[in-house]
Amino acid sequence: MNADPQTVLQGLKPLSRLDHPREMIRQFTPNWFAATMGTGILALALPQIPGWGVMLRPVGEVLWLFNIGLFALFAGLYGARWILFGQEARRIFGHNTVSMFIGTIPMGLATIINGCLAFGIGRFGQGIVGVAELLWWVDVAMALSCGVVIPYLMFTRHEHSLDQMTAVWLLPIVAAEVAGASGGLLAPHLAGAQAQFTVLVTSYVLWAYSVPVAFGILAILILRMALHKLPHESMAASSWLALGPIGTGALGMLVLGGDAPAILAANGLAALGPVAQGIGTIAGLLLWGFGLWWLALATLITIRYWRAGIPFNLGWWGYTFPLGVYTVATFRLGTTLGLGFFGIYGTILTIALAAMWLVVGAKTLAGAWRGHLFVSPCIAQPN
Repeated sequence: MNADPQTVLQGLKPLSRLDHPREMIRQFTPNWFAATMGTGILALALPQIPGWGVMLRPVGEVLWLFNIGLFALFAGLYGARWILFGQEARRIFGHNTVSMFIGTIPMGLATIINGCLAFGIGRFGQGIVGVAELLWWVDVAMALSCGVVIPYLMFTRHEHSLDQMTAVWLLPIVAAEVAGASGGLLAPHLAGAQAQFTVLVTSYVLWAYSVPVAFGILAILILRMALHKLPHESMAASSWLALGPIGTGALGMLVLGGDAPAILAANGLAALGPVAQGIGTIAGLLLWGFGLWWLALATLITIRYWRAGIPFNLGWWGYTFPLGVYTVATFRLGTTLGLGFFGIYGTILTIALAAMWLVVGAKTLAGAWRGHLFVSPCIAQPN
C-alpha cells in the first residue's frame, strides 16, 4: 500500500547520514531533476532582462553549462541505481507520488536544449543545432511516454483520493507542452523547410497533448483545495506547480505563433500563417492573465505556509521552474505586443526567481552534503 503524498515527499524523513556511498545511488530518485529545471529556466531568463540582458548573458551561459553537468550527474546516478538496484528502482512505478517526478527528467532536458539555441550557437557554432534537434526528439519521446504511462498507472495501480491530491499530478502531463515550447524555439534554426514544418506541427500536437489535460487537473485541484483546504506543509511548494502549465501554455502559443507565418508559407500554407500568429498572441495573453491570478493566489498561500514554518525538502524546487517559465512568457509577450510593462514586470519576476534559486540551491547543497535528501520512499513499500 502507498503512503499519503505528504509522508513520502523526498527529504521529509531525512537520513542522519549515508552508511555507504552506494546508499546515495540506492536512494536516488527523479525528484533531483527538478533542480535542473529551476537552474535551466533561470539561465534562460537572465539574458532577457531589458537593458541588462547583454551583461547577464555570460551568467546565463555559465548556468547553462553548469546545468549540463548537473543533468549528466543526476542521469548517471539514476542510471546506476537501475543497474545496481533494479528491483527497488522498479517500485517507483507503483508509488503514488514519486512516480510523478519522472516527468521532471524530460523537462530538465528541455531547458538544456533551449540553452543550446540561446547560448550554444554563439559558443560552438551552428553544428550544435543538430545536437539540439536529436536531443529534442529524445525529449519528445520521453514526454509522450510519461504523459500517458503515469496516468495509466494512476488508473490501474495507484491508490488516490481527492483529499490527498496535490499539484504533483501535473508533472508527468506538463512535460509534453514543455517539449512543444522547446520545439517552437528549435524550428526556425533548422535548415530545411520540411524539417521546420515537421517540428512545428509536432510542437502543436505536444501542446494539445498536454494543456487540456493539465487544465482538467487544475479544475479538480481548485475543488480539492476548496473542500479539503491546503495540503500538508511538506507539500507547500506544490501550490506553484500549477503556474507551470499556464506559463508554458502561454509561452508555447506565443513562440509557435511567431514561427508559423514563415514556416507555413515555405510549405505552401501561407494563408494559415497569420491565423496561427493571431491565435498564438491572443491565447498567450489570455493564459498569461490566468497565470497572473494563480501567481497572486500562490503568493498568498506561500506567505501563510512560511509564517507557520515549513521544513525544507526537494519539493522547494517547485518554487523555481513554474515562476521561471511564467517569467519567460512575460518577456515574450512584451516582445510580441511591444509593451514595456511586460519587460518591467518580467524583470521583477526574474529577481524573485534568482533569489529563490539561491535559497533553494544553498539548502539543497547543504542537505546533499549531509546526506539528508537522499531518501527513496519506494524502497519501503512492497513490490
